[in-house]
Amino acid sequence: MGDPEFGKALVCQCRLQEEAQDRLERLQRLSNLGPLSRLTFDGFLPSGKAGPAADPLAQDRARYALAMARSFAEAPQGWFVLMGASGCGKTHLAAAVANQCLSLGHQVFFITVPDLLDHLRLAFHPQSEVSYDELFEHVRNVSILVLDDLGAQSSTPWAREKLIQLLNYRYVGRLPTIITTSTPLKEMEEHLRTRLTDPSLSRVCVLEEAEAEFLGRLGNLGQGLLSKMTFETFDLKLLHLDQERRKNLEKAYKLARDFAEDPEGWRVFLGEPGCGKTHLAAAIANYRRSSGLPALFVVVPDLLDYLRSTFSPDSAISYDELFERVKAAPLLILDDLGAQSSKPWADEKLYQLINYRYNLELPTVINSNHDLDSVERRLRSRMMDRRLSTVFMIMAPSYRADEKPSERARPPASHEPSQGRRLPSRGNRGR
Repeated sequence: MGDPEFGKALVCQCRLQEEAQDRLERLQRLSNLGPLSRLTFDGFLPSGKAGPAADPLAQDRARYALAMARSFAEAPQGWFVLMGASGCGKTHLAAAVANQCLSLGHQVFFITVPDLLDHLRLAFHPQSEVSYDELFEHVRNVSILVLDDLGAQSSTPWAREKLIQLLNYRYVGRLPTIITTSTPLKEMEEHLRTRLTDPSLSRVCVLEEAEAEFLGRLGNLGQGLLSKMTFETFDLKLLHLDQERRKNLEKAYKLARDFAEDPEGWRVFLGEPGCGKTHLAAAIANYRRSSGLPALFVVVPDLLDYLRSTFSPDSAISYDELFERVKAAPLLILDDLGAQSSKPWADEKLYQLINYRYNLELPTVINSNHDLDSVERRLRSRMMDRRLSTVFMIMAPSYRADEKPSERARPPASHEPSQGRRLPSRGNRGR
């Protein structure tokens, strides 16, 4: 008695729950998410497709994008733009935001840009279930719009006009919009770029740059044998080597370990195939990456193949971009120098790369199965400069060989390890 609701018919709680569920199901049907309804924030892995060996910078970007996506889902305002190479998780995050917004009762519409343009074209057909005007108005005015894969559409005047109309409408109205794209900002037309990056409206997260993805494939230690090559798994073979070779291998291990902890100057490891050079070089890269620090590990023939592939019109990165990224890498590890085919173009690229790092004294590790006398003279003079480089011949026999160490020939005496040390300053030295 006396309650304002006294005497009124009230919907029971079970009915309210049923109505809420019906509304959610209706919103899900209208959202166009389909199979993407399974994508959530909890299922997003910041380590990405490369797993634990992913570039630490890419992981930091992914974590930041995840935090921004959660924030947008809690309070959908303005625009949220996700940029990055294919497969870096843009669509997953966009769908996770859409699913979270749906669960909170917001109206969401998710569609890829090429599909949207196809639907708009089909809407002109007399037998279309929905008219062009109805569809376009729905997309323009939906509470939260998710446009996936902007830039993947065919570039025609009509398609460009429709996208400009749509984005301008939502830009002026400041309507919550999520956009994913693999197209770098510098390749977008100015009209679109200024709207996507307007700081008063838009939050832009770059998960992974296209050139970074290309570079990551080149220098990826992956989940295979190279990823398992660490200092802890390196077998010093102490029980199988004579005293001289044992000390030699221990010194190679120490040179590599010290360099991993404090990369300065160059390390050049020589030795027969299978003697442990690649293991030590990969261990340096794995050590740096496990510490969240950059290290680019490349096999020289693979590097040259990648450089050649950038001349293709379909390449995601230009030759200049890739070569500059490799030349200026904070720590570069070149494995198997000398295994490449000796052609003028290849020789010139290697000279440019090594000379660049030599002049700037950038930390570098070089492995070769060949003795330095067989290395091209311009490269050899830089690799042997004791004021920058420590050259070391590993005398251990092949880890992959079946015969016993005692049955293998010892390296010639002329290949004894150099004791080169880096001086504080090079000054103006001769070549």
